[in-house]
Amino acid sequence: MADTEPGNTELRSTEPGNTELRSTEPGSTEPGSTEPKAADGEDGPPGPPASDDESGTGGAGGNRDAEGEAEATRRTRRRTRIRRTAIAVLLVLLVPLLTAETALRVNYTGDPADGTYTRNRDAMWLGHAWVDGRKDDADLAAFARRGKATGIRDLYVHTGPMEHDGTLPKSLYPKARWLVDAVHRELPGVRVQAFLGDVLATESPDGMRLEKPATRAAVVDSARQVLDVGYDGVHLDLEPLHSGDGDYLSLLDDVRAVTRARDAQLSVAAHQIDPLPGFHSFWGTVAGHPKWWSQEFFGQVARRVDQIAVMSYDTMQPLESLYGGYVAQQTSLALEVTPPTTHLLMGLPFYHENRFGHWNHAETVAAAVRGVRLGLSRTDADRERFGVAAYIDFAATEQDWASYRDGWVR
Repeated sequence: MADTEPGNTELRSTEPGNTELRSTEPGSTEPGSTEPKAADGEDGPPGPPASDDESGTGGAGGNRDAEGEAEATRRTRRRTRIRRTAIAVLLVLLVPLLTAETALRVNYTGDPADGTYTRNRDAMWLGHAWVDGRKDDADLAAFARRGKATGIRDLYVHTGPMEHDGTLPKSLYPKARWLVDAVHRELPGVRVQAFLGDVLATESPDGMRLEKPATRAAVVDSARQVLDVGYDGVHLDLEPLHSGDGDYLSLLDDVRAVTRARDAQLSVAAHQIDPLPGFHSFWGTVAGHPKWWSQEFFGQVARRVDQIAVMSYDTMQPLESLYGGYVAQQTSLALEVTPPTTHLLMGLPFYHENRFGHWNHAETVAAAVRGVRLGLSRTDADRERFGVAAYIDFAATEQDWASYRDGWVR
């Protein structure tokens, strides 16, 4: 998920590109040769003539044949070195990858612990149509019928995107007040949070710049603005957000001061955690898009918010079992550094695309739910402030809803 929702007002995502590994083989230099000299400095006597069927070392024709054989030998050796280097490079790349994928497959085995089902603290991202006038009472009534049979207690409703300077045009959400009141009426106990996003200027010159104090102050004002409308909280999704961004941590501190004063929620959409230590640095170097956060930075963010929702999709995993094992790993990594006072949610892919980074046949709701339960079982089976977050309502199928209910809600 990126800064805005998919579709006409959707989230823009940046997929890592591909880079090629090039190797340069060192060239070969031919050793020179010197003819033996006589002791007095004059040329020694010529050698005996070569026989008709052999090449002598002293004649011009014999030298050319010998040099040709030597050059052929050098070329053969050079090709052998190139092949060996190519094989070595492939092994360097493939062995760790195959090892990691095998570990994910193993991570998907076993049975989840009893009781690792919904805590009735789940969430769902909703599209912009709910606040711009395209949805009405009939739509909400239909959603309410579906939502009542689930554990969904928070709705992250797309209300932005914010401008790059941090401001939020009020014209973007003319029906926000209607939605909040209708949800409170039709779904008592469900909170409605304003989903505010934007693309950051971390990988391109265009976007929001959090290093500017004025921009951060404007985002805080936008948070106040949506709370004044009646929202129960603020949900921030700023991407691509690089690990270790101190300006983002400062922004969270400032926004949370506002939400706490209003008895409102502060939630964030979070990047995935390094599947291997320091992997975000490696991927940033080879692809120009770090994608992951360090586990330490994830913990720093989690301690500053009320809710943190991991975007545990777009994982580049090609098989359902590998994706499920990856989600199990991400769940464990997130649980390890999220304080028990912070509500942790793991994302479920309620959308369907086939592209680099996301394979529809692999990233299924069923695999994600099983992975969540496995990670929860192995790390903190009794964690109370825990749930799943479905992305996104307008792309969801009946199968997505059924997999969520059957695997998680029961």
